[in-house]
Amino acid sequence: MRKFTLFLFLLPLTIITAQEKIKDTLKLDQVEIKKEKKAIEQKADRTIFDFAGQSYLNSGSVIEGLKKLPGLIVSDVAGMMYQGKLLDVYLDGRPLNISSNELTAFLEGMPANNIERVEVITQPGAEFPATSGGAIINIITSKKAKKYLSATYSSGVNFTSYDATRARINNSLLLSSKNKLFGWQFNVGQSYRESALWSNITNEASSISISDSDADRVTRNNYIRSAITFDLQKDRLLFNYDVNYRNNDAFTLANGFGFVSNDASKTKALRQDAVATYQKRFDDKNKKLDFIFNFNRNDNDFNLKGISNTNTLDNNSQQDYINFRIDYAQPLKILDEGKISFGSLYDNLSFVTDSFGITNLDYDRRTAAGYLEFQSKYKKFDFIVGTRAEDYSITGKTNTNDLIPFKQFRFFPNASVQYNFAPQIFFNVNYNKKINLPSTSSLNPNNTNYQNQNINFTGNPQLQPTIFDNYEVKISAFDYAYIGYNVSVIKNQVINRVFLNNNLVTNTNVNVNEMKIHNFNFALPLPYMLFTKGLKETMKFDFNPDKINFLYIYAGYQLHQIPNLNTKGFWNFNLMSQILLPKEIKFVTNYSYSTTGGNYFYFVVTQPFNHSLDLSFSKKFLKDQLSISLNFDDIFNTNKQGFTAVDTPIALENKYDTRRFGFTLNYKIPTRNKLAKEDPNLLNKDKKDDNNIIGN
Repeated sequence: MRKFTLFLFLLPLTIITAQEKIKDTLKLDQVEIKKEKKAIEQKADRTIFDFAGQSYLNSGSVIEGLKKLPGLIVSDVAGMMYQGKLLDVYLDGRPLNISSNELTAFLEGMPANNIERVEVITQPGAEFPATSGGAIINIITSKKAKKYLSATYSSGVNFTSYDATRARINNSLLLSSKNKLFGWQFNVGQSYRESALWSNITNEASSISISDSDADRVTRNNYIRSAITFDLQKDRLLFNYDVNYRNNDAFTLANGFGFVSNDASKTKALRQDAVATYQKRFDDKNKKLDFIFNFNRNDNDFNLKGISNTNTLDNNSQQDYINFRIDYAQPLKILDEGKISFGSLYDNLSFVTDSFGITNLDYDRRTAAGYLEFQSKYKKFDFIVGTRAEDYSITGKTNTNDLIPFKQFRFFPNASVQYNFAPQIFFNVNYNKKINLPSTSSLNPNNTNYQNQNINFTGNPQLQPTIFDNYEVKISAFDYAYIGYNVSVIKNQVINRVFLNNNLVTNTNVNVNEMKIHNFNFALPLPYMLFTKGLKETMKFDFNPDKINFLYIYAGYQLHQIPNLNTKGFWNFNLMSQILLPKEIKFVTNYSYSTTGGNYFYFVVTQPFNHSLDLSFSKKFLKDQLSISLNFDDIFNTNKQGFTAVDTPIALENKYDTRRFGFTLNYKIPTRNKLAKEDPNLLNKDKKDDNNIIGN
């Protein structure tokens, strides 16, 4: 038993040791310094996944890559969760401010090979908005800028294979450069995606098929991301402007109780995001002062035409978001060492929707906030304590009545204690109080989904904010191995509910007065040499995980505890195997499976959230300038989602054409100056990024 315990404790060390090393390679008359990236990196408050270097993650769209991350669940009925915590989605350190089907469509249109890394912040501190709720996922698209013109071309071609062959194609070009006066970066790209969705809704009490639909969808996405930065001695001035345009079509054949339909829908969405940042720097590099202004606009136009080519739905929305914040940090002698951080924020969000030209929601939300946080070290202990004060004013009206106003001033404390057994081995206890304001997608009274005579989707403008008390304990060893438990005590949770009335299904959002979400998770890497060389020899080996064969095991258990409802939990499993073949070909197998019979809010799972076997082969050519990967996803076509709705006889099933095959390539165009030094990220680099921490 002692040997087994020692094995569990020390095994990750053998996998990670080399990742902490800096490689110095002598090539003739020059030295090239190369730092190895970690596939997974555990920090006290977050988990970081390297997308750029993992072919099995970056072969398709961002949403397809996210679904393969251990512990992350993406579902049609309840959005995105990581280890039991609902996620607020950020892009390059800034909130997207979209959710539900709009978020899914946005991430489907974004190629995964355009992503550098994904950070899941499970313990957001006081510097993060209290509105982050349970956790934050930060999708980072930005690259590095160098002191010469550099270019990277990325492309991917995939085909699905089920009832027909459908194509998915993406291309992007990244240009960047830097001189003595300024640096700039320009990224332009497109994606074209054909997909299918088969949906069925049944009244199990009467065995009546309420709706059976077959949809062919075409998504076209074009984007530009740009940045320019000026170095003003020690200070920096940065400007970012991103624009994303989506033009989507769907053609749906449906039939059910009392109807047959042939419908066509079109969605046009334009997202613009502009940021100006001034970074004041001091002689002490740990002392920083940042001023950030952000303006974001989302325009959405959804149109549905029936069999007679007349408009069934004509729904539009415009969302404007303004954010200004100030962040300051400096070292402070607290115990052995420490730091103080404080800042303020002001933001305003306005959201207006109309249907057939009639305004049916005019929503305005204003937040003013300030925070103070202390960090300190004492021997092997790390301490964080802070609080955030936020003042909310939410008002608005529909075309029939006023919204229930929400005007409150609240404090949101946070505290964390971490004991470091050794470098990269720690035990952490954390508490934070958060709030989640209803997303505009949940509030929107308009239907922006497909509907027919028996199905109706609608938002709920009267939703109230959700309050979270999050508790977590976790032990982590060398990034890849960890065990943890967290529980969120929640008031006024916004959830998706389905109701049935005379074979008419209504899908909407409601508040649940109180509930708890429990989550237990466990991860462990096993090098295959353990079975050939034994534990003793394995412990002596010094290696890089990118250069060995290993199996990564993840298991998570989640329970949604709702008063007056007898709920059951469910397990989520992920196995990732890496085998190095001859000619330095990397072969990765990823298998995901979740159990059935458990409750996901007010739904009972009848088909796994994710049941897929994926294979990928990758190799680098031309001195690592060209990377090519082949992918085969869901090869047994087992990915299918199914639920029954609590307190109704409704059964829902969705099947996407998830079985696909194709290739992805990234080509770094050669440059003349091999000695050029990499400079910091141009895309909204702020003080939090210096420590791998975002803020907004």
